[in-house]
Amino acid sequence: MEGGHPKPEHLEKMEFSTILAVLVTILITFHLVLSWWRQQRRYRSLPPGPTPLPFLGTPKYINQLTADRNYTLLSQKYGSMFTIWKLTEPVVVLCGYEVVKDALLNHAEEFSARPFIPTLHIPSEGYDINGPRWRPLRRFAISSLRNFGMGKKTMESRVLQEANYMIQEMAETEGKTFNPLEILACAVGNIMSSVLFGEHFDYKDPKLHELMASTSRHIRSSLCTSHMFCNVFPILLKLPILPKILFKERTYLQKFLLKYIEEHKRTLKPEAPQDFTDHFLLKMKEEEHEVDPDFCDLSLLNVLVGLLAAGSETTASTLKFCLAFMAHYPDVQMKVQHEIDDLLQSQRLPGIEDRLQLPYTNAVIHEIQRVLDLAPTALFHAVTKDIQFRGYTLPKGTIVTPFLTSVLNDPLEWETPEKFNPGHFLDEEGQFRKRGAFMPFSAGKRVCAGENLARMELFLLFSAVLQKFTIKLPPGAEPQDSKWLHDNKSIVIASAQLRAVPRASPAM
Repeated sequence: MEGGHPKPEHLEKMEFSTILAVLVTILITFHLVLSWWRQQRRYRSLPPGPTPLPFLGTPKYINQLTADRNYTLLSQKYGSMFTIWKLTEPVVVLCGYEVVKDALLNHAEEFSARPFIPTLHIPSEGYDINGPRWRPLRRFAISSLRNFGMGKKTMESRVLQEANYMIQEMAETEGKTFNPLEILACAVGNIMSSVLFGEHFDYKDPKLHELMASTSRHIRSSLCTSHMFCNVFPILLKLPILPKILFKERTYLQKFLLKYIEEHKRTLKPEAPQDFTDHFLLKMKEEEHEVDPDFCDLSLLNVLVGLLAAGSETTASTLKFCLAFMAHYPDVQMKVQHEIDDLLQSQRLPGIEDRLQLPYTNAVIHEIQRVLDLAPTALFHAVTKDIQFRGYTLPKGTIVTPFLTSVLNDPLEWETPEKFNPGHFLDEEGQFRKRGAFMPFSAGKRVCAGENLARMELFLLFSAVLQKFTIKLPPGAEPQDSKWLHDNKSIVIASAQLRAVPRASPAM
């Protein structure tokens, strides 16, 4: 053959493989770049924000645990609406009272969806109050709790009864240093337990501690970095062992609750439902002949998990912060106690109807919640359709995050947002006044389902403690200001030691 020896066959195959690999790489790269370009075109009318890295987005700003600091800085640079990126998916952050109110209240329906959150939706299979079946499940949960007594005398009597148990437990500390979080968690846990499955525990009952501990571990697990990482890269949940590890605490809590569900099925009396679980089981019977019912064993289990998680630890944590706050602000505590004493003279515990006549006490509770800012961001929303909103076009499905910190500290709504000031909630006559920018429970169609119960518990349990005890710091501890308490809220809630010193009954 002219021109030299022919190439060996294996070399020709290697060259062909190399060329093919290069072509495939070019095609994949072209496809990715084209997809990215199309996505950028689709979202070109979104609010401004930090420039995303191709395919990686803005990983620095996606971590919800640092949202308080990062979102504040971004809002100062880009304004009341800005866009960050979860890989190639935009997330629009809403800041300030006017913008958040406009979205969640004035455009409530358009902003009422939830995006697909893998670590929430996969274990629940969508059968919960944040999944695609949320409307009937949420509507039922709220109406059942209301009918069962939420906001009425029956619920008030339950909370006041628990307040007495809680006071007895605190009295046993005899004014010595202790961490009140465990007692507060038992009180709130007992209220939730009695409402959801009709059982009240002794404060030393291991079952109550197991219930509260497993709920707490489930909440902490759902907020950990591995959950957030899997929400960004949901393909990881397809690995055979990872979901079992990731949802270990949720599974444990579910097993705990399944025992109560099975017991309720055995003892259910349709003519006399005793608690939320009974009401749910009756609703299941109504729909048992439907092809794809919203109310089933799976939805009952998931709704119970959701209500426990949302209604126990957050309220107990807020109460602990309130009591710690009083220890650091003894002059405020004394004013609250004088107001309660002047009205009730220790003849009975404060009730819900007393809120109107205890305006300063009510204002202090609200202002501590504002300073605490327990949840800086609401759970992700998504828009239900393409919408023109405040000069921008948000395509259907766009993820939206209401930045609640910016609402609770909006300088246009609060006279002294950087300071603790109960006057934020008092009018010129010293009467309690509602503030629209008070949104610790979020707002709109996705507002916390247990908001009314939480408000009741906070007022009744807080005022009961201050009526009976003076909360003091441990010997040698120095009082701190509200900024320090906010900046160290995790430590204050989890481990701060206090003293509950019994008060003498006021003179009649």
